[in-house]
Amino acid sequence: MLFDPTLIHECLTHTARRFPDKTAVVAGAQRWNYRDLEKCSGRLAAALVEAGVRRHDRVVVFLDNSPESVISLYGILKAGGTFVILNSAMKAMKLSYILRDSGAVALIAHVAKANVVEEAVRNAPACSRVIWVGDRKFIPEGHASRSLSWGEILRSSTEIDGSLPGEQGRGKGSGTIDQDLAALIYTSGSTGEPKGVMSTHHNMMSATRSIIQYLENRHDDIILDVLPLSFDYGLYQVLMSVRFGGTVVFESFLYPVKVMQCVEKERVTGLPLVPTIAAFLLKIQDLAKYDLRSLRYMTNTGAALPVEHIRRLRSLFPDVKLFSMFGLTECKRVCFLPPEEVDRRPASVGKAIPNSEVFLLDEQGREVGPGEVGELVIRGSNIMRGYWNAPDITAKTYRPGRIPGETWLYSGDYFRHDEEGFLYFLGRKDDMIKSKGERVSPKEVENVLCDLETVAEAAVIGVADEILGQAIRAFLVLRDGAEPKETDILRHCSSRLEPFMMPKYIKFLAEMPKTANGKIDKEHLRNIPLTGGTDAG
Repeated sequence: MLFDPTLIHECLTHTARRFPDKTAVVAGAQRWNYRDLEKCSGRLAAALVEAGVRRHDRVVVFLDNSPESVISLYGILKAGGTFVILNSAMKAMKLSYILRDSGAVALIAHVAKANVVEEAVRNAPACSRVIWVGDRKFIPEGHASRSLSWGEILRSSTEIDGSLPGEQGRGKGSGTIDQDLAALIYTSGSTGEPKGVMSTHHNMMSATRSIIQYLENRHDDIILDVLPLSFDYGLYQVLMSVRFGGTVVFESFLYPVKVMQCVEKERVTGLPLVPTIAAFLLKIQDLAKYDLRSLRYMTNTGAALPVEHIRRLRSLFPDVKLFSMFGLTECKRVCFLPPEEVDRRPASVGKAIPNSEVFLLDEQGREVGPGEVGELVIRGSNIMRGYWNAPDITAKTYRPGRIPGETWLYSGDYFRHDEEGFLYFLGRKDDMIKSKGERVSPKEVENVLCDLETVAEAAVIGVADEILGQAIRAFLVLRDGAEPKETDILRHCSSRLEPFMMPKYIKFLAEMPKTANGKIDKEHLRNIPLTGGTDAG
């Protein structure tokens, strides 16, 4: 009888039975197989239960992308808990806030972060246990009473039984069902305090099933994950790979050449991108010297790729399937563009993912026609439960659908669709620019700017203007060796854009400010003061 897991951690147990000796995770010189991941996550689960973690409790993971972070998330789930993975570069103030907001009872951290952790937990009394990864001698003395050693836990012989439902002699089951929370995924909090998106096992299993289906993932796929696990795009590379029995390779994109070497060495088949990573990739000189024939597909989400980037990637990798996608932490994934459509409609992010439905609604809740602008609304089992401890914000974003009892997700993103139903991202509601009484999509202007050979990255925002209402300000990063010539840029724009879409200000930057997830940080750009009429410099 074919077993279909219903819980996230059951996927690990099931795959470990099928492929015990197969490499599951690669991180530098470390190579972990499925048998060892299963065994060690079971031992961590037993230690968490022994330390007082109970069903529904939240446990924070404060680690770099590593085998330890993978073991942590599955161990927490086996113990019946909810994992909260945070970026390891987070500062003490934000860490402390999330510990308090989530009500986390335990924290898993590396000893290298001892100072940050020590300051953060001081104001989070509910966090009664800290599990330290690394040399025990570096554990702060003041934490001795509530500290556990990772090494000692993994050397223990006690573990939570990984038996699957229906098996004889099932061991210490946590009692978890698929309606229980599997994760709190905290958003970046660029407009205020970070918010925890509540994700159930059912939500996450539904999302992974749909994505695996359209990517056509196989157990021989090897995915290169350069994205932090605190970013749902990075996290799902692990969840999906464990579900279909693949391999995840962790690497940093700080050195793009090293990433290409890793693709060649590990025979990577899947490469997830965000636009900033794509921009770095396109800067690499002489890509032909790397053997990249193993690559089967690339994906992009987080923000839509500029059309020119898509064209260049298609030229460099003509035999690699390119999936343009759009998603939100609040539902994981919304839509994807089949690779065979990329050359025909490169600006589109496709149609709804399997087992999901989308609508574009106007302000009166009516569906808009082709070419008209509407807010993207999503319906499906991948829609998360809402925001932790934030019922008012949840009620604004997750609203009743047309069938009694169901919930729709109002994304806050403006889109349009064509006659065939393919979607085109225009911008966040908050990012849309009103200039000369017209609504301007930053994405459309950014695409035009990126069509210039000299432009590597572009970002567009609106700034207050007494005459225009809002003026358009463009930030540009040029390709190596290119000279900043504002007249050439404005001439190019005037040939492609309507007058109300023309940038009034242009600012050249050495590099774009980025969030921890690799997205362009527009909040940071809004804080860069104007420096004159032309703003060039």
